[in-house]
Amino acid sequence: MTIAIGETLPQATFKEKTADGPTEVNTQDLFAGKRVVLFAVPGAFTPTCTLNHLPGYLENREALIAKGIDDIAVVAVNDWHVMGAWAQQSGGLGKIHFLADFDAAFTKAMGLDADLSGGGLGVRSKRYAMLVEDGVVKSLHIEDSPGQATVSSAQAMLERL
Repeated sequence: MTIAIGETLPQATFKEKTADGPTEVNTQDLFAGKRVVLFAVPGAFTPTCTLNHLPGYLENREALIAKGIDDIAVVAVNDWHVMGAWAQQSGGLGKIHFLADFDAAFTKAMGLDADLSGGGLGVRSKRYAMLVEDGVVKSLHIEDSPGQATVSSAQAMLERL
């Protein structure tokens, strides 16, 4: 069952590459007492994710912060090496959190997993964006197709804030 507005995010621990190397980030530390935009992509370096979805959040980072957002994070079912390389290549390292949900545990616990085996990707995350306040989902916008980034885009999030 898909997580719903008003529900608390499941407990999870991600891996994230930082300037000091890999670190563990848990949902409690990331979301407690903060307003966070969390968006998910089917995979780092995939076309829509790299050319459309992620750049919008990097370009609109300051505008989101000006609207009262404390932090921005992207999650994907990839390992931390891939997410770290994507953070570096995109210029996003240190600007937003690149969270590796390597075994899809968080994604599955939220009911937002998708079997993209037909496209050679295996189990991945649906593409979505949510506003999380103090660990509670305040808004959730899931794309109908993994190749689209419209309702989950940074521009759409800005308009809702």
